[in-house]
Amino acid sequence: MLDDALATTFADDGPLARSVSGYRPRQAQLALAQAIEQAVHDRSVLIAEAGTGTGKTWAYLVPAFLSGAKVLVSTGTRTLQDQLYRRDLPRLREALALPVAAALLKGRSNYVCHYHLERLQDDDRALKSRQEVAQLRHIQVFASQSQSGDKAELTQVPDNADIWNRVVSTRDNCLGQTCPHLKSCFVYKARRQAQEADVIVVNHALFMADLALRDEGITDLLPEVQLVVFDEAHQLPDIATRFLGSSVSSNQLLELARQIEAVGLAQAREATDWPQWHVKIQKATRELRLRVDPVDRLPAKRATYESMPSAESVHEGLTQLHEVLAACNERLAVVAEKHPDLQTVHRTCTDLAARLFQWARAAANATSAQEPITTPLVRWVETSPQHFRLHSAPLSVAQLFSRFRRPDQSWVFTSATLSVNGDFSYFQRQLGLYDAATERWESPFDYATQGMLFVPSSLPLPNSPAFTEQFAQQLVPLIEASPGGVLVLCTTLRAVDRITELLKEAFDERGIDRLLMQQGVGSRRGLLERFQASKNAVLVGSASFWEGIDVPGEALTLVAIDKLPFAPPDDPVLEARLNACREEGGNPFMEYQLPEAAVALKQGAGRLIRSESDWGVLMVADRRLVDKPYGKLLWRGLPPFARTRDPEQVLVFMAKQHCAEIN
Repeated sequence: MLDDALATTFADDGPLARSVSGYRPRQAQLALAQAIEQAVHDRSVLIAEAGTGTGKTWAYLVPAFLSGAKVLVSTGTRTLQDQLYRRDLPRLREALALPVAAALLKGRSNYVCHYHLERLQDDDRALKSRQEVAQLRHIQVFASQSQSGDKAELTQVPDNADIWNRVVSTRDNCLGQTCPHLKSCFVYKARRQAQEADVIVVNHALFMADLALRDEGITDLLPEVQLVVFDEAHQLPDIATRFLGSSVSSNQLLELARQIEAVGLAQAREATDWPQWHVKIQKATRELRLRVDPVDRLPAKRATYESMPSAESVHEGLTQLHEVLAACNERLAVVAEKHPDLQTVHRTCTDLAARLFQWARAAANATSAQEPITTPLVRWVETSPQHFRLHSAPLSVAQLFSRFRRPDQSWVFTSATLSVNGDFSYFQRQLGLYDAATERWESPFDYATQGMLFVPSSLPLPNSPAFTEQFAQQLVPLIEASPGGVLVLCTTLRAVDRITELLKEAFDERGIDRLLMQQGVGSRRGLLERFQASKNAVLVGSASFWEGIDVPGEALTLVAIDKLPFAPPDDPVLEARLNACREEGGNPFMEYQLPEAAVALKQGAGRLIRSESDWGVLMVADRRLVDKPYGKLLWRGLPPFARTRDPEQVLVFMAKQHCAEIN
């Protein structure tokens, strides 16, 4: 039986133990693998929470390998995607001696496009600096030698370098079958390999992009599979909301105007009206920016369509802009067949006009081949000094997400943070997974011995003007006593700036010789590499540092969280969901805000203990965790650390653990 094969594989004398140094059997890992095997057999949906240290990666890969099914693994980030494909899959394939073919597939913006690279190198005016000249040379050599074309493999050019935007394709400007470089296209090559592979590794963003395309009737992005595994599945609701919505920016519209003029004059010289359309689109876009100007005076510089101070005026501007785009699109349709560049601009204009029209409607109808589904949209506008962006997102993704699973397909969702104190209903409700089986396995770590939760009793409430300064004052002695690195997690970027400033002042006054790093001063990847290498650095970060950080050992012995991570109430999507819940007679705080904060807090706390030999202190400076009735739900969802409110006990714990580490 397959179940016996699982037990043999994970046994202390099995193939994993023989092939992998330091491997030890874990009962929870085997139990998770067996639950996944059952889901594959039953063609069902499983939601599996497995605590840190369970070994969930191999727990889902082993039954996937042994099942013989075609498998899609979707990860939370491209970093995890690369790690899975380049490290975990080859090691397991070698250990099990199975001929499993694997493929890595990312969104098209990750692959060099031969056509756009050629256009850039032929345009003498396109490069903005000497640095870009050097970067282009690196990319040219890379494109001629690489088998994959994946920009992550070219370390000489940073991921966020602006030049990448000009040497990759988009769905709008890809020439498709008419491209002269089709045979050597890296995107097509990656998709062909995915079609032929047994295991395809993607990320959640690409999976959601595929669902959005399927909603439009386009089904050629991801291959059909029998099993889908979502790793770090807690990220899916937010990513689904983002990808099942849309946006239009003034930057996109002005760039369209520039392209229409340039491409029209280059490829349709017989027509003399291209400068006219260029000016019309520019004028209508800038007129709309003036009409949304009152949003500039709002605290967050954003407003929902319904609450906009100038809604009627904005609607008039939207109508005028859409009429200009529609008329220009008709003109482009006449000449589009003359040249691929004209076809590209025509597609871009069509797409922007459609998104603008959709945003201007009161609701949107998403229609599948099986049934019409109406999903209310949340619409809002954001402004910056020169520009604006129109956003829309579904009020709920539950209907849109769950309906794409085929009856013969198994879906497995796994993460260390899917439940709220053992209750999975919040996650299930978000994605419409009401009939899914749920299972939960605790971490094998001895948290009561390895960690301590410290909630100071002396600090004021977080809304006090004195809170941030007193938090920093309470934190400094713990930093001095901590032998390893310190991660300070903040709930706002403003707090990151202020706390970094306060710590710098304290370090100077007290002669503390530690590397102090701040989010935004360097890339996230670079900051984490320096943090881990330093062994006793202090890193202050916000949202993106609450998860995805794996720093075992004494390189991290103190995690300090300033406030409970409640989502900001001015977030338009959250605000609309809270209002809808209230109108239906629900309790928005208990049904949305508290579960969301519980998952985020558990993610932040999970940065501390990453191995069986780790130890550390988790400081949560927000006294509501203990003083408020709802706090019990939050701290009960955390690992079962020893708990104290006395800073002296924390210092004693640190000294004891450090001595044990040395001895």
